Amino acid sequence: MARAFMPFLDRGRPGRSTCPAPVAAGPTVRHPARGSGGRDGRGPGGFTLIELLVVIAIVAVLVGLLLPAVQKVREAASRAKCKNNLKQVGLALHAYHDRVGAFPPGYASGVAADGSDTGPGWGWAAFLLDDLEQGPLRRQINTAVPIGAAAHAAARRQVLPVFLCPSDPPVGTFTTTTVAVEVAHANYVGVFGTNEMEDDPGAGNGVFFRNSRVRTADVRDGLSGTYVVGERSRTIALATWAGAVPGAEVPLASDPAQVEGHFLLVLGRGDHEPNSPSAHIDDFYSRHPQGLNCLFGDGSVHSIANAVDPAVWAAVQTRNGGEAVGGSW
Repeated sequence: MARAFMPFLDRGRPGRSTCPAPVAAGPTVRHPARGSGGRDGRGPGGFTLIELLVVIAIVAVLVGLLLPAVQKVREAASRAKCKNNLKQVGLALHAYHDRVGAFPPGYASGVAADGSDTGPGWGWAAFLLDDLEQGPLRRQINTAVPIGAAAHAAARRQVLPVFLCPSDPPVGTFTTTTVAVEVAHANYVGVFGTNEMEDDPGAGNGVFFRNSRVRTADVRDGLSGTYVVGERSRTIALATWAGAVPGAEVPLASDPAQVEGHFLLVLGRGDHEPNSPSAHIDDFYSRHPQGLNCLFGDGSVHSIANAVDPAVWAAVQTRNGGEAVGGSW
């Protein structure tokens, strides 16, 4: 019995401790606060100024390499769309020819005793509207009434994508000079030929001129070798699908003091090579760096280089000049 109580008695004996033994203290581990050190533990996290400048330089180089490629792809797409537009115009020209028996006039106008135009002035493109699935617009137009008539205000201002080159900055509508009539912008003009248009707008040796009625049989040089519709960029002068507004003038874009006749609103003449820096108002000009998109009489579309042989360039513009053109342009 006494032995059973001895553990309790031992607790009170001198030299015996009832407290647990102390635990030896180990090294203290300090954890840094989040975000208080960089990769080397010497300062705040983030880029140094030099690293930031290097990154900016790399980005600039990449943009410099990629931008020309993007622009090249974009221009290729625009050039393809432009060609497709001209092919649609070519199909419409032949559909019109099948219905009427001839290509449409360059523009339709009465002629005064002094040789000046009296209107109405509707151009070759306006006559193709039915064949370009623009029947509702065509029914708004009375080709016996002048373009500038109030009844035609809405129709003549209608911008049609099929007559626009995507490479050329959009214009929308513009107001003609001297005789003010607001019309829709277009990039495609009919080929007058190589004769001087100012002398007689009704005497073109191409397919389109005043009151022309050219049949495929009249194109003795061959449809595949005869250029019929080409481009004119706003860089040179403005054009329209609506027609030639009688009495209006067409200014040179770079020097508005230089003007030529209203027939240039719908017609062109390759006085200089394509995209020539010396191009006149009547010339063909595009924003395509490789050359000019050209619709030929057989409905084909070719890119004619800026450096084309001048003799070949003149030959393809005439319908019956008798020149032998090998198709190298």
